[in-house]
Amino acid sequence: MATHRRGAPAGASAPTLLVVDDEQAILNVLRDVAERVGFNVVTCATGTGALAHLRDHHADIAAVDLRMPDLGGMDVLRAIREADPDCHVILMTGQGTIESAVEAVKLGAVDYLTKPLDFQRFRELLATVRENASRRRRLLEAEQQAAESAEFWGMIGRGPAMQELFGLIQRLAPHIRTALITGETGVGKELVARAFHRIGPRRDRRFVAINSSAVVPTLFESELFGHARGAFTGATDNKTGLFEYAHGGTIFLDEIGELPLAVQAKLLRVLESGEVQRVGTMEPRRVDVHVLAATNRDLNAEVEAGRFRADLLYRLNVVEIHVPPLRDRREDIPYLTAAFVRQAATRLGKRLTGLTPAADRTLMTARWDGNVRELRNIVERACILADGELITERELGPGKQPQASPRPVEPAAPGAEAAGRPGANGADLAMLEKDHILRVMESVGGNKMSAARILGIGRRALYRRLERYGIGTIERRPRPKE
Repeated sequence: MATHRRGAPAGASAPTLLVVDDEQAILNVLRDVAERVGFNVVTCATGTGALAHLRDHHADIAAVDLRMPDLGGMDVLRAIREADPDCHVILMTGQGTIESAVEAVKLGAVDYLTKPLDFQRFRELLATVRENASRRRRLLEAEQQAAESAEFWGMIGRGPAMQELFGLIQRLAPHIRTALITGETGVGKELVARAFHRIGPRRDRRFVAINSSAVVPTLFESELFGHARGAFTGATDNKTGLFEYAHGGTIFLDEIGELPLAVQAKLLRVLESGEVQRVGTMEPRRVDVHVLAATNRDLNAEVEAGRFRADLLYRLNVVEIHVPPLRDRREDIPYLTAAFVRQAATRLGKRLTGLTPAADRTLMTARWDGNVRELRNIVERACILADGELITERELGPGKQPQASPRPVEPAAPGAEAAGRPGANGADLAMLEKDHILRVMESVGGNKMSAARILGIGRRALYRRLERYGIGTIERRPRPKE
């Protein structure tokens, strides 16, 4: 494989053309034509080389020769459509037939050009792709701006559910002292609590958060209310509890349903009397705090089961704020994604502008059991893995990709047209690439440096593929005895 770039890129935001042909003259002339109209160009002399390149990079358009020694153009077309549905594919051939043209269109090719090529038609196709890429960039920029305008104290939402929530917080925050925030794990309950604090009258005082599920049960009282020296083994000094520490400000009790019953009783006394009592002392201490509690449990059911005090629930539930799950506000996903990409790009120092349309569709249709937290983690991981400006389905991880049944194919015989051999209809990119890497590794006796050179990729890229496909040490196959 010969994969290379020529000249200075047409710009960081220029679209990319991938040319795949075993004739160097075709590679050269198409590269020159495309670069003159503002494309970044990558050329590959083999089909397997093109598939290896597409494993880690996005192309806006690919021009692929129908007949190549290692892998036919139809197989490459199928694999590209499988791996990168947003990549437009043009098939080229010196021996065009109506049958092959019809098959190419059925498989998703945007055009079918015969050699000698019609360069005017080729330029028109490039212009269409360039305009689509430009329109996509403008849309991404608009989404970024919309995400910024939709932000409310760290939360993002333009849909009716979140706008109603924001309005409720805005109206209640200046007046309430106690509230219960409910919602599934990952919806952003702590962000709601912080918004209450920042809008309320105590915005300049402390905001103290504690996750009840992360505290050792025997230390709850000490953490919340403090302890006196000698109160128990290991209490070598007096300790200020979180309620005292938050005096004058706001304390946020996350996962309140995890509190032991004994601590629930003492918390109720604090809410009713405004006094805390350190473990190991009888002296009460006055505290003035706003208390915000959150839970992902049904506390009414917990009360019926005897695991939560009814009187504490009544005291906390002066106002209940419910945060909707992500599946009920899918219209906010593009704006959340745009914000997460922008934040990750700044932190990583990468030039990331957004997602490809296929990646967008994947996120919009995913289940999101982990809600906004899961979405953020997926997008941040994708930003780390992304090499270009756009995040593709590949970077989203196997858990967020459409499930496709891999169908193995037989390797193409040299000089054979892929469309004409059995098994080609189920070409799968991963299986084709793994098979090719295995053959190359076996041919060089497992020498990774030699294999990387033959494959036309760097050693680190080869190591990633070997790990991905579970390929271990490979020895050269012994020659059969004559």
